[in-house]
Amino acid sequence: MASFTCSASQLASLLSSTTNSTEAATYLCSQFTAIANQLSDTSYAVNNTYLLFSAYLVFAMQLGFAMLCAGSVRAKNTMNIMLTNVLDAAAGGLSYYLFGYAFAFGSPSNGFIGRHFFGLNDFPSPQADYSFFLYQWAFAIAAAGITSGSIAERTQFVAYLIYSSFLTGFVYPIVSHWIWSGDGWASASKSDNNLLFGSGAIDFAGSGVVHMVGGIAGLWGALIEGPRIGRFDQSGRSVALRGHSASLVVLGSFLLWFGWYGFNPGSFLTILKSYGDSGGYYGQWSAVGRTAVTTTLAGCTAALTTLFSKRLLVGHWNVIDVSNGLLGGFAAITSGCSVVEPWAAIICGFIAAWVLIGCNKLAEKLKYDDPLEAAQLHGGCGAWGLLFTGLFATKSYVNEVYPNKPGRPYGLFMGGGGKLCAAQIIQILVITGWVTVTMGPLFYGLKKLRLLRISSEDEMAGMDLTRHGGFAYVYHNEDDSSLKPSFMMRRIEPTNESTPNHQTMINV
Repeated sequence: MASFTCSASQLASLLSSTTNSTEAATYLCSQFTAIANQLSDTSYAVNNTYLLFSAYLVFAMQLGFAMLCAGSVRAKNTMNIMLTNVLDAAAGGLSYYLFGYAFAFGSPSNGFIGRHFFGLNDFPSPQADYSFFLYQWAFAIAAAGITSGSIAERTQFVAYLIYSSFLTGFVYPIVSHWIWSGDGWASASKSDNNLLFGSGAIDFAGSGVVHMVGGIAGLWGALIEGPRIGRFDQSGRSVALRGHSASLVVLGSFLLWFGWYGFNPGSFLTILKSYGDSGGYYGQWSAVGRTAVTTTLAGCTAALTTLFSKRLLVGHWNVIDVSNGLLGGFAAITSGCSVVEPWAAIICGFIAAWVLIGCNKLAEKLKYDDPLEAAQLHGGCGAWGLLFTGLFATKSYVNEVYPNKPGRPYGLFMGGGGKLCAAQIIQILVITGWVTVTMGPLFYGLKKLRLLRISSEDEMAGMDLTRHGGFAYVYHNEDDSSLKPSFMMRRIEPTNESTPNHQTMINV
């Protein structure tokens, strides 16, 4: 907000025809100062409220992740996956408070890692307030939630505690420092003009920082653990181990959609800000609205593209695939949502759907098992989103969102040259490398210590029964008492002539 001053001596000359002009000027200036302070306080309150509301929306995505994960696993592992989602938020909260925020935004620091505000010591600072910490914590636990989906149904509980704390307290904060801190070596918002390729890497809301980090971490966890029992038969053919509730998957997808409006538009951090240029006077509130529109269009396009593509490929309409396609579109647009035109967001969503389909085909051929397609969705579509930004970022929006850097490069396809695109490719490579050299050895070490995967007997019986004291769902059926606890099927007898004359087994 611009700073204005009032000088009684200057104002007195304008009131020279007024009796006691000096006294009048002094009084008016005193009132001006009071009003200016009040306006400044109001501006801070509005912006802080906007940031807190955005943080609440991003945190609501944890509920979306929980529902999505619960519906995507088999009923016998529901309690386990729900508990891990609670753990991501709780363990991530303490680790981000103690270490993560300092590593990410502990300025002044070097380009690699922050070094102030451990345990929020000497915080708030001139650069940030508590609401900013809360918002960034919600992002950190989102990355951990992505990883939990990749290793679902076969991972020991202690492994979740260790990886979640390490990811939110160290791995993720370093990447966010590189891209989002004013000191970060690849940041597009650096305080000096020493920008990567004269541009810096643009990742406005985290296609790389959040989605690629979580997706690649999950990729290594799932690779090192290996597929679930029964996921591939003896001949190597894929066997679908379907989740038990499409309703929960759809509910989780809609909750994530809702939360994404805090994830992307909320990344402006403020809303009461104005810009002026030769084209007129406009406000950041317009850019916030545009970002919400591009987010919506990318997700909708990806959902519809997945719907018709899967219909052509497999011959039926599948709501699970459509929900994943929707989320893939959101993950992709997250990087460039603030700097692209709405029509470009449609292109982003269309290609994101095919990236997800292609990654899933590749995973099947490589016998890679990810119950939620998290690595393919967040890792693959997140990487496409970074590249998309380097191709389609428009000049006016880049200068609007990242001001005070004249001549800044923009999208290759928009006439801005290849420097931004090169910076985006560098970001993809360094995020992949960093998460690989940190999370890969962690998961491998847990495996060697026998802390990663549960036993085959426990996996077959279901983790809810063997590790959490009982199933998430309670059945009141006398026939169930005669079955062994690990036997997850019950028999349905024919009740009328229209029922086929054989017994059917259903998964409960």
